[in-house]
Amino acid sequence: MIAKGGDARRPVCVVDDDASVREAVGGLLRSVGMTVETFGSAQEFLASARRDAPSCLVLDVELPGLSGLDLQQELVKGNVRVPIIFLTGHGDIPMSVRAIQAGALDFLTKPVDVDQLLGAIERGMAQDHGAVRGGGVIGTSPSWRGVLAQAAKVAAAETTVLLTGESGTGKEVVAHLIHRGSRRAEGPFVALNCAALPEALLESELFGYEKGAFTGAVSARAGRLEQAAGGTLFLDEVGEMSPAVQAKFLRVLQEREFQRLGGTRMLKADVRVIAATNRDLQVAMTKGAFREDLYYRLHVFAIHLPPLRERPEDILPLLEHFVQELGPVVLGRPAAGISREAREHFLAHAWPGNVRELRNAVERALILCEGGLINAEHLPWHVEASNSAPLIPLPAPAAPAPPAGGEFPAQGVDLEAIERELIEGALKQTGRNKSRAARLLGLSRSKLYSRMERFGLA
Repeated sequence: MIAKGGDARRPVCVVDDDASVREAVGGLLRSVGMTVETFGSAQEFLASARRDAPSCLVLDVELPGLSGLDLQQELVKGNVRVPIIFLTGHGDIPMSVRAIQAGALDFLTKPVDVDQLLGAIERGMAQDHGAVRGGGVIGTSPSWRGVLAQAAKVAAAETTVLLTGESGTGKEVVAHLIHRGSRRAEGPFVALNCAALPEALLESELFGYEKGAFTGAVSARAGRLEQAAGGTLFLDEVGEMSPAVQAKFLRVLQEREFQRLGGTRMLKADVRVIAATNRDLQVAMTKGAFREDLYYRLHVFAIHLPPLRERPEDILPLLEHFVQELGPVVLGRPAAGISREAREHFLAHAWPGNVRELRNAVERALILCEGGLINAEHLPWHVEASNSAPLIPLPAPAAPAPPAGGEFPAQGVDLEAIERELIEGALKQTGRNKSRAARLLGLSRSKLYSRMERFGLA
C-alpha cells in the first residue's frame, strides 16, 4: 500500500486501461519535465512497490475490476492524501459530482484538452500535501524542502540567523516564516534594507535619535531596534552596512543593548536578529569590507537559499500560485489559463532574477493576455529572444577517437561514458536548464530525461 508521506521527486501517476491514453498522457507530462508512472488498473497501482504517495493521480473512471471511484474511496479510507484528476470517456454529471464531493480536484472528459489537463495537474501539485504554501512559501524540490526544514528547526530558538543567496530567491519570505514559527510570533516583524540608505541615515534608522542629535532632529524618534522590541529585526543586504555601523551593531549582538544617536541612556535590545545578504561575506572579510567578529555573530545558524534555476521542480507550482494570486488584483478576475507553449518557456528560462523575476513575468503576462490564455508572446523574454546570443556548441568529450584509417583503439571506446560526459557537459553549460541542454544535444526534452535517469543524473 502507499505510504502517507511524500518525497519531492514523487511522480504523477496515470491509471488507465487504454494503453494509447496512458502513452499519450505520459508522453505529454514527460515533455514538460514531470516524472510519470503509468498503470493499467487500480489493482496494479495499489500493488506497486511504492514508499510515497504520488504528487498527483490522473485516474480513469471506468477501470476493470476496481473502478476509479472505488480506488478514490480506498485511498480516502487509508487516509492517503493525493490530488486526483478523473478522466472519463463520457460526461456523467452525477458521477462527476460524487467524485468532486469525495475530494477529487477535477473531472475531465476524453478527448481531454491538453491545457486543461496540464493546468489541473499543476494545481494538484501546487496544493499537494507535500508542498508548503504558507505566506508564499511554495516548493517541493529537495533543496527548497531543505531550506524549510532548517527554518523550522531554528524558528523556536532565539538564535541569530543568516540567510544567503542570490537576489529574488525569497530570503525575506523565509525570514517571515521563521518569525511566524518563533516564540516572538505575536511581536512585530521589522525589516530594514541596509543597501537602501546612506551610512548616516542607516545609523539613525537603526538606533533612533534624541532631539537635537543632528540638524533637523526636532524631536526624539525610536529606531528599528526599538520598534522591533519583543519581535524580529530583519536586516536585508547586511553586507552593505558600513564599517562604522557594523561596529555599533556588533555591540547590540554582544551586549544586547544600544544607545540612540545623541543619547546617553542604554536601551535593551529585545529582538531576535535575522540577517540576509546576496554577497559572499567571507570574500568581503578578506577585503576588509566586513568585520570578521560581526560575521561570526551573524553566522550562528546559516541557511543558503538556492537559485530558482537549481530547483526547476518549483517553477510550475510557483507559476500557478502567482497566476491565482495576481489574477484578481491585475485583471479583477482569474486568467483563463496558461498554454502548453508558455509553460515550456517558463520551464526553459534561466531565471537570473529568481522567484521575483517569475512573479514579475506573470504580472506582465496577465496584463497583456487581458484575461485570456497566457501564451508565449506575453512573456518578456519572447520579445528579447531575437537579440539573444546563440547557444555555444559543446566541445567534443576527451575520449579515444578512431584514427584516420577508421580503426578503433585496441582497448575500444566506452560509448556510455562518452554519452554521459556529453550530457553532463550540456547540463553544466546551461546551468542545468534541461530544455536548452536538450537543444544542444539534438534531443527532445523527454529523451534527455530518460538518458539522465539512466545515468543517474536526474
